Amino acid sequence: MTNTPTLDSALAGCTIIVAADRRSVDLATALERRGAQVHRAPALSIVANADDAELMLRTEQLISAPPDIVVVTTGVGFRGWMDAAHEHGLDERIGAALRGAHFVARGPKAHGAIQQAGFTADWVAESETSAEVGEYLLASGISGKRIVVQHHGAGSDGLDELLTEAGAEVVSVTVYRWGPPPDPEVVRRSARQAGAGEADAVLFTSAPGAASWLAVAEEAGVLDDIRRRAATGRLLLAAVGPITAGPLLSADLETTIADRGRLGSLARCVIAHFGGGRAPSLETDAGRLEVRSGGVLIDERFVPLSHTAARLIEALFVAGGRVLSRAEIGRVLPGSDRNGHAVEVAVARLRESLCGAELVQTVVKRGYRLAVIEY
Repeated sequence: MTNTPTLDSALAGCTIIVAADRRSVDLATALERRGAQVHRAPALSIVANADDAELMLRTEQLISAPPDIVVVTTGVGFRGWMDAAHEHGLDERIGAALRGAHFVARGPKAHGAIQQAGFTADWVAESETSAEVGEYLLASGISGKRIVVQHHGAGSDGLDELLTEAGAEVVSVTVYRWGPPPDPEVVRRSARQAGAGEADAVLFTSAPGAASWLAVAEEAGVLDDIRRRAATGRLLLAAVGPITAGPLLSADLETTIADRGRLGSLARCVIAHFGGGRAPSLETDAGRLEVRSGGVLIDERFVPLSHTAARLIEALFVAGGRVLSRAEIGRVLPGSDRNGHAVEVAVARLRESLCGAELVQTVVKRGYRLAVIEY
C-alpha cells in the first residue's frame, strides 16, 4: 500500500484487492486517491522470456524478411518486444521492417501499445479474442502471407496453427510468460479477506490471473463465501474486459466488466460503483445506509467502524429488515467467545460507534434487526 494524497472520499472505508502484477501500482494509486485502502495480491507474475537470444533471432529474421501482417495480442507483450529490441540496438531496424505491415490488434490494450510504438492499427478485435482475430484474417485471405504473431503469457492458443493451415507463413514471438505469484501467502490472505467480508472489491486485469486467484480461493475453501458475497452485491468483482471476466463468469460469480479494456476504465468503474450510488443500500430510520468493510455511509457521511462492528453491521445489512437471532449474530463475530453476552457487548459497541444513529433495533426475545423503512 502506498501513501497517496486523497482527492475525495468516494471510496472511504473500502478495502480493494488488486489481483494483478502489471501496472498494479498505477491502478492502486488511482483508487487510493479516492480514499480506498488497496492491497496488491498478484495471483501470477510476468516473467520475461528466458530465451532472449531466440527472441532477438526472430526479430532479426523479421528485419531480413519483413512481415505482411503483425498480430498483437497484448499491450504488455508488444511493448516488451519493442523495449527488448531497443536494448539490443534493433529498434530502428525492426521499426522500419514493420512500418509497411498490416497491424491487427486483439483488443484496446494491444491497440494502445501499437499506437504508443508509433504504428497504426488497421483492425481491432471488439471481442478481444484470438478467435475473432483468426476469423478476420481468414476472411481477408492470407495464403502466402508472412504473419508475425506476438503471443500473450499463456503462449499460442491455436492461432498459429489456424493461420498455417490457411497457407500463411507464421513467425511466433513470445515476449513473456506467466509465472507463480510473487507471494502465494498474500494471495491466500486476499481470498480469505474477500470471503470474510474484509474486502469490498477484487479487481482483475487478465484471464490467467483471474483463474489463478479463483483456484487459490477454492483451495482455501472460501470460494462459496466469495460467490455469496458477490451475489448480495457486498463484494464487487470487476474485470478489465470480457476475456478477463471469462474465468469469473465460468465460476458463476457475479462480475462487473469495465466499459473499455483499460485500467483507467476499470478504476472509473469501481469509483462509479461505490461513489455513484450503484452499491447496495437500504433506507433506514437513520438515513440511506451503505456498508463497507471499514465502516458505513449514512446519508453519504462516512462512519468508521472496528473490524467486529463492521462484520456485525454487514450481517444485519444483508438480512435487510429481517431479525437475526443472537445465535446468528454470534456466528459472524470473530474469535471463540460468541455467547449471548458477547453478542450484547458487540451490539452495544456498534451502537456507540454509530454516534447516536438509530440503526440497530432490539426485538425482545428474538434478536436484532436494522431499522429499515418498510414501504
